Amino acid sequence: MSNKCACFIRVSTEEQAREGVSLSAQEERLRGYTMMAGLEIIAMIREEGISGKLPLAQRPGGKEILRLIREKQVQHVVALKLDRLWRSAEDALRYTREWDAQGITLHLADLGGTAISTSTAMGKMMLCILSGFSEWERNSLAEKTAMALQHKKRHREAYSPTPYGYQREGDILVPDPQELAVVTRIQAMSTEGASLRQIVRTLNEEGIPSKTGGQWHSSAIWYMLHNDLYQSA
Repeated sequence: MSNKCACFIRVSTEEQAREGVSLSAQEERLRGYTMMAGLEIIAMIREEGISGKLPLAQRPGGKEILRLIREKQVQHVVALKLDRLWRSAEDALRYTREWDAQGITLHLADLGGTAISTSTAMGKMMLCILSGFSEWERNSLAEKTAMALQHKKRHREAYSPTPYGYQREGDILVPDPQELAVVTRIQAMSTEGASLRQIVRTLNEEGIPSKTGGQWHSSAIWYMLHNDLYQSA
């Protein structure tokens, strides 16, 4: 079997700012791994500022990986961790099954100080476990975030840019009577059958400024009509 490989490194802007996981650091570790594994690097594919939530085939680096595999230029794909390539367990397992059928081996170079590859039964089993655990971890985090957000909304704590109808005092949202009067009017217009576009036109024609001081847009009106924060306005 050929030892030609493509290395894949990715970092989002948020990750780099929060964790310092730079592309250069990932590349250094992958080069060390490939040297020990006896692999020849054909391509070092870099994705910067790209979210792993996007499917692999829709990302620039992902398209390049798939092209190299399709053209049979590489027989190995090397990444630092599973989430560099996929965020979905379903995608991870589907792609690795397809790659396995084509004789493509996936290598994950850093799993708490060890590495795995899909060239062995143990590696394939570990991949299944990691895929399921990673998705559970993401779903659990999303659930906790949603609960925290609902708590903040209920207690009118700041959780995003200051919404229309409120002013921010530290981490607390304080009602703005003048803006809340506009909210009440918007709700009344909607109840009377006015469309989002009609409400926007009315507010803009009357020169009522939005939160940023500019023009109103349908998305802002829709948010106001559907957000729990305004139900008691």
